[in-house]
Amino acid sequence: MGMTMTQKILAAAAGLESVEAGQLIQAKLSLVLGNDITSPVAIKEMEKMKTEGVFDKDKIALVPDHFVPNKDIKSAEHCKCVREFAKKHEISNYFEVGEMGIEHALLPEKGLTVPGDVIIGADSHTCTYGALGAFSTGVGSTDMAAGMATGEAWFKVPAAIRFNLTGKPAKWVSGKDIILHIIGMIGVDGALYKSMEFTGDGIAELSMDDRFTIANMAIEAGGKNGIFPVDDKTKAYLAEHASREYKIFEADADAVYDEEYTIELDKLKPTVAYPHLPENTHTVDEAGDINVDQVVIGSCTNGRIEDMRIAAEILKGKHIKAGMRCIVIPATQAVYMECLEKGYLKTFIEAGCVVSTPTCGPCLGGYMGILAEGERCLSTTNRNFVGRMGHVKSEIYLASPAVAAATAINGYISAPEA
Repeated sequence: MGMTMTQKILAAAAGLESVEAGQLIQAKLSLVLGNDITSPVAIKEMEKMKTEGVFDKDKIALVPDHFVPNKDIKSAEHCKCVREFAKKHEISNYFEVGEMGIEHALLPEKGLTVPGDVIIGADSHTCTYGALGAFSTGVGSTDMAAGMATGEAWFKVPAAIRFNLTGKPAKWVSGKDIILHIIGMIGVDGALYKSMEFTGDGIAELSMDDRFTIANMAIEAGGKNGIFPVDDKTKAYLAEHASREYKIFEADADAVYDEEYTIELDKLKPTVAYPHLPENTHTVDEAGDINVDQVVIGSCTNGRIEDMRIAAEILKGKHIKAGMRCIVIPATQAVYMECLEKGYLKTFIEAGCVVSTPTCGPCLGGYMGILAEGERCLSTTNRNFVGRMGHVKSEIYLASPAVAAATAINGYISAPEA
C-alpha cells in the first residue's frame, strides 16, 4: 500500500520504511516554534522537566508577535520571559521587536522551513509551512516543551484527503477564496485530524503566497496539516530565502485517500465567510447590503507582499468610506520595507487607512482593532468565532485582501470591479 506525501515525511523522520494511518510514531523534529502567548507556558513546563537545556539552539524559533509591541504589563512580562529564556539558551532564531514579524510569515521568509521538514509549533496555524512541502502542525505548550527538550514528538499518522485543483482562477480570486470555498464545502470538521493534500494542474497557477494562505487555514477545516507538492515556484522561493538542504517527498501513485475532491478554480468567485464560523461561506455577489464598520488587512494568513500589492492596487487613487476604519498590517519588517519602497504605504495612508508595525494584534482580539458591541469587521484573518475580535455581540466576516480593500472603499461587503 502506497503512502501519501505527509506519511512519507513522517516515516523518514521516524526512521521507518513505511507508516500507515492511525499508527503511533516518535519522530525527530526539524524545528520547534513558540510565540509570546504559548512559549511562557512551555518554558515553565520545561523547567519542571529539569533538563540540561534545549536539544538544539538552532532548531528552536521564538517569535513574540501576538501582543507585540507590548500592549500592557502582562504582555510585557510574557515577552520578558521569552527573551530571558532565549538569552539563557542562546536561541539562534529569536526575533525581537524591530526584526520580528508574524511568525508564520517570518519563518519561511527567513529560510527556516524547507521541504521534508517536520515542524511543530505552539500555535494552531503552524500548518502554514505545508505550502513548502513540509509537514507542520500545531501542538499544545506541553508538547512544545517536550520538543524543545528532546527534539522529538509523538504523532498519530494522519489519514488524508486529496484536493485536485484544476484550471486558472479569475482576476481577484486568490488562495483565500479557494480555501474558504473548500471549508464551506466540507465544514470546519470535514478534515478532522487528516492531512489535506493539494494536487493538480491548478497549483501551477497559484503563487507561493496563495499556497501559504491555503495551508494556513487547513486547521479551520479540522486538518492536522495542509501540504503542497514541491514545484518550480517552490524551488524559486527556496532559492531566494533558504540556504539549507532539503528533501522532496512525493505521494505514491497508489497512496490511499479517505476522500477526493476536484476544485475547478476557474468557476470560483470571491468568497466571504459570515459569522460565526469559517464554514459559513457565501460568494460576494450573494452578500447584498451588509455594511461594515472596520476592515483589517493583514495577519499570518494575508499579510504578505502580494496581499499588500493587491490591496494597494484597489485603493490607489481612492478613499475609504467616511466613518470606515481600515487597518493595514504588513506581516514582517521585510514586507513593511517593500511596501515603503513600492509606495504602497503612501497609497494606504492617502486612502485613509492606518498602517501598523507587524503584529497579530486584532486577529485574536488582542489590540489594534477591538470591536465594540454591534460592530462588524471584514478581515483577511482566519477565524471569525464569537467574540474573536472583541465584543461577543460583534461580527467578523472573513475574506481576501481584494474584497477587503473594495469593502473599505464602499462601506459594505463588495468585490472590486473586474
